[in-house]
Amino acid sequence: MRMWAQSHLCQEQRRMSSILAAAFALVFLILGASQSASAIPAFARKYGLRCSACHESWPMLNFFGQKFKDNGYQLMNDRDAPIWQNPSYWPVTFRMTPIWHRVSTNKNQVDGVDGLGADEAKISSSGFDLSGLDFHTAGTLEKNFSFYLLPSSDSTGAFHFETVMARLDNINGSPWLNLKLGKFELDNLLSEKRILTLTGNGGIYQLYHFIPLHDGNVFGQMGDNQLGVEVMGHSYNDRTRYSVALLSSNDGTTQLPYGSESYSTFITGSQAFDAGRLGVQRLGFYVMAGEAPTSWLTNNGVPIPGSGTENKGYSREGFVGQFYFGQHLDLQVVTQHGEDSAWFGQGYGDLIDGVATLNNTPGGPGLPAGSRNPTWNGVLFEPHYVVSPQMILIGRYETIRMSQQSTPGSPSNAGNISTYTTGFRYNPFMTSRAGFAYHGEYNWFHWDGASPVTNTNLTSSELLFGFDFAF
Repeated sequence: MRMWAQSHLCQEQRRMSSILAAAFALVFLILGASQSASAIPAFARKYGLRCSACHESWPMLNFFGQKFKDNGYQLMNDRDAPIWQNPSYWPVTFRMTPIWHRVSTNKNQVDGVDGLGADEAKISSSGFDLSGLDFHTAGTLEKNFSFYLLPSSDSTGAFHFETVMARLDNINGSPWLNLKLGKFELDNLLSEKRILTLTGNGGIYQLYHFIPLHDGNVFGQMGDNQLGVEVMGHSYNDRTRYSVALLSSNDGTTQLPYGSESYSTFITGSQAFDAGRLGVQRLGFYVMAGEAPTSWLTNNGVPIPGSGTENKGYSREGFVGQFYFGQHLDLQVVTQHGEDSAWFGQGYGDLIDGVATLNNTPGGPGLPAGSRNPTWNGVLFEPHYVVSPQMILIGRYETIRMSQQSTPGSPSNAGNISTYTTGFRYNPFMTSRAGFAYHGEYNWFHWDGASPVTNTNLTSSELLFGFDFAF
């Protein structure tokens, strides 16, 4: 069984939750003296802009912030080039989040009575914890030459490169042609890397990472940063946008561990339009499609990295909407239809990391009779209510429903997901040097037929409070 999240939770003791929520609320009221908000530190120090110029609530971008990002972190003036910057300027931001959270899962695999067999039990825990550390540095190397570098660690201090990319901006003087190379976030209109939530299951978009039960395809996770090349462009006012990316089918892993001949593509486009008092609305689409290996050469039974062949296909496509209802309320919507090859559905795929259970070798077991391509449909709704430039209320509902199981006769609902998230972020201050947010959040997660022993429904939940800060 796999969970694409850091933790999984179940129903809390209501009395304990109420007491803790009240206690944290009291602390927030005591500490939350109101001050004006400014932008994320690294770029605020460079341009002297307020936070509200680029962010609906940091780190989530508004329309102007998206345009700034699309221009390669440039305002298209003389201050873009490093030669005009103060020599003491260093475009770096550190971000980390100390938290308290309570995590509970209703069905975990445990040893049976007297250590015989396997059983399931509920496990709940609470305490103080840390998020990982993000070390952002980005900006321009010269006018129209930009970069982004993000070494990131987990809570134990183990580092990896989350983002490493360089970009050529406004090629031939046109915003319609920009080229990016490296490891980067896909051009999702609703960015997971700028998500406002922090819990294990609520801190990702399940739609971006969904894999049917017993499926071996980890290569179509559009929420993960990927390795490849991207061409993107936009109109001068950023109302019209497009991007096309060619990616290695390796889910962002370096050194070609899977197969050098497997590629995927990610294509997006969107159009914004003015709806009068309601604001600027945007509609778009995305397609992620490609092939990935299912067969591996082995040495003493161990798969050899880079030897992947017998590529099989997959696809993810959907529509995206960003709807604004005046200055305070907005709604983000993402839909998805997904399909994997029957080979992935039967457990072939990522044998290198031990996710897949079968190797598609000549003379192997092959596909069981009647195997089909697993398919599913999903939708995500995320409303935000901006109480003030310092305070935002967050909600989210995601549901994913299987429309066809790979194995005939499997329960039609096996692998279905439903999850709810609600929370708030309050910024007592954010200057050009640092930012700080009080964060409270609750997530409930339900997964049909996913418990590890009995294949019954798995539910989990998480209550989290923390200090989210950047410097």
